[in-house]
Amino acid sequence: MNYIIRTIQKQDDPHIERVIRDCLIEFGANHEGTAWADPDLGRFSEIYRTTGNRYWVAVDEDGHIFGGVGIGALSGADGICELQKMYCIPSARGTGVSHALMQAALQYAKDHYRACYLETLDNMTAAQKFYEKYGFVRIDRPIVQTAHYACEVKYLRSLTDLPDAKLQEQE
Repeated sequence: MNYIIRTIQKQDDPHIERVIRDCLIEFGANHEGTAWADPDLGRFSEIYRTTGNRYWVAVDEDGHIFGGVGIGALSGADGICELQKMYCIPSARGTGVSHALMQAALQYAKDHYRACYLETLDNMTAAQKFYEKYGFVRIDRPIVQTAHYACEVKYLRSLTDLPDAKLQEQE
């Protein structure tokens, strides 16, 4: 699969919203307390334009979006960001797209934060294994209360030990 990873552009907003909504339906998360109810889903190109906030999409040569990931400031937690809305369409899973997105996100996060937090659903077991490969450690309680109260699983990863060069998943 040929693709590029780039920051989101305005024309990408409805397409990544569709990817996210389709994934949420796939995992039974099309309800309140998840990204499904996020009022900013269709405005990523606007929301992720400030320092410390960024969103990337994986795009093929025809402009089709396969997935995306964001880094956003975690309100109420100085020095900690949140890995946000990382989703890929089923046909992109297992192709390396997720790894490229994660590498872009963590490299950016390292330049702005000391740790990265994320929340996910208990039934997203493949995603949890993926996060753990990148050094995320499951924690018992949320760092702060977010709007995603239905996400039962929380992770944290220190960014201080990341190499400056391209990241490699941890074995």
